[in-house]
Amino acid sequence: QAQLVESGGGSVQAGGSLRLSCEAPGRTFSTRAMAWFRQAPGKEREFVSALPWRGRTEYYSDSVKGRFTISRDNTKNTIYLQMNSLKPEDTAVYYCAVDQTLFRQSWAGSPLIGDFGSWGQGTQVTVSS
Repeated sequence: QAQLVESGGGSVQAGGSLRLSCEAPGRTFSTRAMAWFRQAPGKEREFVSALPWRGRTEYYSDSVKGRFTISRDNTKNTIYLQMNSLKPEDTAVYYCAVDQTLFRQSWAGSPLIGDFGSWGQGTQVTVSS
């Protein structure tokens, strides 16, 4: 499976910002949707945000809508997650993932973990109050 490398995590105070990056060295994912998920201690991995291969429609979970922004730079094989107004409940390990389906343009509902076949190792985000 393709190797994805996340970076940009860290520790911030509530109200702060972080920008996560996910790159795929040597590979291109311009024809696939990509997404961010997160997993807090003791909880299941949950969807955060996704971007179809054309990048025309952004998907967000209700908990991050209006605070997080997903984007991609296909020339760099990289996706980003700009996280603003961070809250303690955003504390989690954040994972990027690549869609198993080529040329997906939309989801009927929220993207599912099973839609994605390649995952990064995760980057820790800790938000203190």
